[in-house]
Amino acid sequence: MNAAQRRESILKRLSGAEAPVSASALAALLGVSRQIVVGDVALLRAGGAQIDATPRGYQLHPAQKGYVGILACVHSTEEEMRTELYTIVDQGGIVVDVAVENSLYGELRGNLNLASRYDVDNFIQQAKDTPEALLSRMTGGVHLHTLHCPDAGSFERIKKELEEKGILYRKE
Repeated sequence: MNAAQRRESILKRLSGAEAPVSASALAALLGVSRQIVVGDVALLRAGGAQIDATPRGYQLHPAQKGYVGILACVHSTEEEMRTELYTIVDQGGIVVDVAVENSLYGELRGNLNLASRYDVDNFIQQAKDTPEALLSRMTGGVHLHTLHCPDAGSFERIKKELEEKGILYRKE
């Protein structure tokens, strides 16, 4: 399991939890140290996940309820980017962030919080104005998105649609 998959697992576990989950319990579940989990939670928070630390463990902020998942996507044109982002927001998803793996810096992440076509159109206009700033340019278009969805079914519909449109990344 790589770091992105581990963080996705943490979000899934917290999303389905009825009570706070301790860093030690998450570490045991994932087969890593407690400190790795603490670092992962810090990165998730930095990426926009609303995770509260309580005396009994971590929990998603009440407003963050729903389903959180991470998808790997790839595209090379502005139109493909628009299709990707519209597909997500049209199914009720919020594009929380974008992340890429960089050989020098490791994971680089940018907060997006795109929840509507209006948000997407503004983002794409900014991308047109500064195309060199797109993180996915560093990786040949391959990138990760953290999505916040109303439920797991919404996430799966988004995933299926992106796959049908050829935007979901599949390592060959």
